[in-house]
Amino acid sequence: MHWFPEGVSTYSGTVDGLFKLILIVTGVAFVLTEVLLFVFAWIYRRREGRRATYTHGNNTLELIWTIVPAVFLVFLAFASARGWKAIKGSVPMTDEVVTVTGAQFSWEFRYRGADGAFDTPDDVVINDELRLPVGKPVKIRLRSKDVIHSLFLPNFRLKQDAVPGVTIEVWVEPTKTGTYEIACAELCGFGHTTMRGTLFVLSAEEYGAWLAEAQAAVAPPAEPTAGAPGATETPQQAPPA
Repeated sequence: MHWFPEGVSTYSGTVDGLFKLILIVTGVAFVLTEVLLFVFAWIYRRREGRRATYTHGNNTLELIWTIVPAVFLVFLAFASARGWKAIKGSVPMTDEVVTVTGAQFSWEFRYRGADGAFDTPDDVVINDELRLPVGKPVKIRLRSKDVIHSLFLPNFRLKQDAVPGVTIEVWVEPTKTGTYEIACAELCGFGHTTMRGTLFVLSAEEYGAWLAEAQAAVAPPAEPTAGAPGATETPQQAPPA
């Protein structure tokens, strides 16, 4: 599979193996079908002095070319079941979580701030640049603000639609540091081709240092000062009579 982008996630090999298996099965079926098409076209070509005849068909042959593809489809379903369950069936336990939101036409990546919670004023929010640590599972909470988008990380063999009103959880565990492409694989409007981002896979130390710096750079909400509008004053007790 040398024409594929380099696989740099723990399950990229599983996806590539399934792709190769399906490619071989469907490729053999395609070649056989095309060969038979040309063979029959040659055998039953028009010839002088030969009249065309009508035939109802052959029930045995029809059963064969119905059952054989069905058997291959069932085989492929069983062959992919284990990989599907490992990739899509559950998300590994991890404390690394990122919220990814697609919007026309950019990606928003949100990390927890110093308070350890999402959707609070100190969240770290970055557009079109995602940073992940190597060698550690990361849970991705995928959302969309407007239309259906599709988060596509070619090197990680991860592709998942982002649907408005729904939070979909997927995961990935990078195995190699580097810089990789983020794309939208769903036609989402006139600016679809510009909806691209960059994924940086960092070492654990680099990632920890970057996240700590990003969290520190987020300004905390200002505290109201005494006398300012909205400031809360402590009521004074009346002197004893």
